[in-house]
Amino acid sequence: MPVRGTNRRALIVALGSSAAWPVVAWAQQTERVRRIGVLMAFAESDETQSWVAAFREELRKLGWTEGSNSNIDTRWATADVTSMQRFAKEFVGLQPDLILTGSTPATSAMLQQTRTIPIIFVMVADPVGSGFVESLPRPGGNVTGFTPIEGSLGGKWVELLKEIAPRVARVTLLFNPAVATLFVEGYLNSFKAAAASLGVEAILAPAHDMSELESVIAAQARESNGGLVVIPDAFTIGHRAEIALLAARYHVPAVYTFRFFTEVGGLLSYGVNPLSEFRRAASYADRILKGARPSELPVQAPVKFELVINLKTAKALGLTVPPTLLARADEVIE
Repeated sequence: MPVRGTNRRALIVALGSSAAWPVVAWAQQTERVRRIGVLMAFAESDETQSWVAAFREELRKLGWTEGSNSNIDTRWATADVTSMQRFAKEFVGLQPDLILTGSTPATSAMLQQTRTIPIIFVMVADPVGSGFVESLPRPGGNVTGFTPIEGSLGGKWVELLKEIAPRVARVTLLFNPAVATLFVEGYLNSFKAAAASLGVEAILAPAHDMSELESVIAAQARESNGGLVVIPDAFTIGHRAEIALLAARYHVPAVYTFRFFTEVGGLLSYGVNPLSEFRRAASYADRILKGARPSELPVQAPVKFELVINLKTAKALGLTVPPTLLARADEVIE
């Protein structure tokens, strides 16, 4: 039977309201202010602040304006595991819509507190080996992110050290076990293999504090032809200026991961630019805030590595940088 008169008009209004419901519902959902937590396992500095600022800037470009439809709370743990655990617990109490974690220990601390709040990590070297995700393509669970480092870099750092300082006969891998234990093993195979292929001795040197760190570097100076590879953990990043100064004082060539080591006097760095990784994290934050699940977003590997050489430091160490190495450098600091 055809629908007539008042009944027909009522049906049209009802159908129109029904069709518009998804749009209205989405509008109401996006109007809600989203809360984002940022847990950094680093000391707050101009450098580390710039990383979080890059994340914020990219979020703004994607339509998330602080004070309007989003709020961001940041906590700085300064390489202290106890602080990370305390801040992680605090974030769970605040019930944010998602949490961004900077570093392996920060991600570990957060996952100990929640398996439901979405987590995006940055600067986690080995998310599979650390037990954070099931696999890179299919993370599973409530966490995904961006890994800036591949295990093969352990060998690449040795090769670069030997190339810029050919007389090196012993290469020491320097790290802080309190904050690097979860991922340092990911470098070991390639580190040891490269050392063996180049005929140099591979040494592991855990350093819990600045006193132990200076002892490690001083030991390289006591025996000739020693060199360092500095693992990028929250401790070494926080003390990068002191490490570069000690390496210069004891006349020890050292290779680092990030350019900011080289900018404060380190000899050579090879790795990704953290700024780019934090910018990339904003794209995942946007997708999760719009309904995507971390388990559906694959962990992304680095897209570009940069080589930075400090010629002033090389000269002070009495090293002549090979032209072929200079030609490959993305930046040369003079």
